[in-house]
Amino acid sequence: MSGAVPASPGARGAALPQILRESGQCEVFCGLSSIVWLHRKMHDTFFLVVGSRTCAHLLQSAAGVMIFAEPRFATAILQERDLAGIADCHDELDLVVNRLLERRADIRTLFLVGSCPSEVIKLDLHKAAERLTSAQRGRVKVLAFSGSGLETTFTQGEDQCVAALLPELPRPQAGERNLLVLGTLADVVEDQFNRLFDALGIGPVQFLPGTDTQSFPPLGEGTSVLFAQPFFNETAGLLAARGAHLLSAPFPFGVEGTLAWLKAAARAWGLTDAQFEGTTAGPAERARGSLARYREVLAGRRMTFLPDSQLEIPLARFLHRECGVELLEVGTPYLDRRAMQPELDLLPPGLRLVEGQDVDRQLDRVAAERPDLTVCGLGLANPLEALGLRTKWSIELVFTPIHGFEQAADLAELFARPLLRRAALKV
Repeated sequence: MSGAVPASPGARGAALPQILRESGQCEVFCGLSSIVWLHRKMHDTFFLVVGSRTCAHLLQSAAGVMIFAEPRFATAILQERDLAGIADCHDELDLVVNRLLERRADIRTLFLVGSCPSEVIKLDLHKAAERLTSAQRGRVKVLAFSGSGLETTFTQGEDQCVAALLPELPRPQAGERNLLVLGTLADVVEDQFNRLFDALGIGPVQFLPGTDTQSFPPLGEGTSVLFAQPFFNETAGLLAARGAHLLSAPFPFGVEGTLAWLKAAARAWGLTDAQFEGTTAGPAERARGSLARYREVLAGRRMTFLPDSQLEIPLARFLHRECGVELLEVGTPYLDRRAMQPELDLLPPGLRLVEGQDVDRQLDRVAAERPDLTVCGLGLANPLEALGLRTKWSIELVFTPIHGFEQAADLAELFARPLLRRAALKV
C-alpha cells in the first residue's frame, strides 16, 4: 500500500518545511555502486562482491566505462549449486580469495561485499572474513559488509564499508585529540581542506576513508568528527559508541555550507570569530565571485529533486540560498533529522520535502509542475527527457569533486549545464 502522510514533527518542528513520508515503488541504484568510488580512494584495497551474475553485470556496465586501469573489484559469482547447498560455498570462496591474493600481491585489505543478505546467498561473509584473516596471518586483513540493493539508497554502501573499518581504528592516547573528517573526498579536495585546517590551527586532521588502510587514525573520546557526506547513519551510531564527539553542521557545499562546516571545527578548537574570519574571508569571497556567472543562469529557475543519493537536501539548500533557485520539491530516500537539522533550518518555509518514494506519485507531480530541471536517478532521466523536461543525473554529483570553496562554482555549473545546453539547442 502506498501513500503520503505528514511526518511527525521533530524537536524543532515549527521550523521544518512541510514534510511528507511516502512509501511505494522506489527507483534507486544498488549499494554495490559505492565500490566504484571507494576502490579509487583506498589504493591498497580490493572489493570482492559475492553475488549473482546480475551483480557482475551491474559492476561491469555501471563502473567499467569509468575505469581505465586494472580495477580493484571483481565478482565471485554464485551458481545454482552453491545456493542449493550442493557445493561448499566456504571452500569455494577460499579458493577464489587465494587465487586473487596470489595474483594481486599489492592487496592489504580485502572487502567481501554481499550483494544480498546472508539468508539469500547462504553464506555468512563476516565469519568468512574472520577465517580468511586468520589464514593470512597478518599479511592481508579481510573485512565484510553488505552492498545489498535492499538498502534505502546506493550511497549507503559507503556507510556499510566505513562501519566495517571502524573496529580497526586504534584508540587515542590519554589527552590526545584529533579531528576526523568522514566521507570519501577527491584527493584535491582533501588537500584544500588540509590547507584550510592548517591555516586555522586545527589538527591533527585525518580523513576516513583514506588512501592507506594500514595506517588508521585514532578514534575515541578525544576525537571530533566532521561529516563531509550525509549518508553515514549506521557509522554515526558506532562513532558515538566509541566516545567520539559528532560535530553538527551543514555540509560543505557552496560558500555558506563550507563556512558553517569549517566554523563547527573552529568552535571545537576554541578559535575566535576574528581568527576564523581572517583565514576564511579571502577564499569565501573568491568563491562568491566565481559563483556569480552561474547565479545569472540559475536564479528564478524551478527545480525538483527526486530521492536517490541523500545529497538532495544540502544541495537544494545551496541552490536556493546561493543561486536563487526556486525549489518545488525535494525528495530524499531517508531523512536522518540528527544529521540534517542544520540543513533543514536553512530551507525555505513551505517547501514540499518528501521522505521515501512513491515513484508514480512523484512522476505525476513532476509532469504537472514541469520544473526547469529535475535531479533524479539514471532510471528516471530518459522518461522525463521524453516528456521534454531537462534532467541532471544525481549519481554524477557523487563522482564529481563538489565540496569546498574552490568547487562551489563547479557545483553550480553542473546544474547550469543542462539549461545552457537546452538554450543552445533551441538556437
